[in-house]
Amino acid sequence: DENLGSIIPKYLKSVGFNIIWVQKTSPGQQDFEILQLAVIENRILITLDKDFGELVFKEKLTTTGVIFLRLKDESIKNKKRVLLSLLNSKKDLYGKFTVVTESKVRIKSALKADMRN
Repeated sequence: DENLGSIIPKYLKSVGFNIIWVQKTSPGQQDFEILQLAVIENRILITLDKDFGELVFKEKLTTTGVIFLRLKDESIKNKKRVLLSLLNSKKDLYGKFTVVTESKVRIKSALKADMRN
């Protein structure tokens, strides 16, 4: 999502993750459009925006996965640490809504858009 800033997407790419940064490819899109783009691109969305929880659970929009960072320390160093730990954990995040704090990971099932080949 756009709210991560530019350093986190560049970092994730530098350590080998295949990422698309919305700010670069589709700036200014509405949240539901970003969620739809993630489904079309078969990607897991990483965000700091709690509105995606409403879209997934209240509006029942399908998802290929959302990682919601709910961090007390939103420093770049902490975001990198928390994300790298989660992404390297081998947890199945596909089609799930994952809430991540510094000390806890909660994974909830969501209405999955199953686009895996």
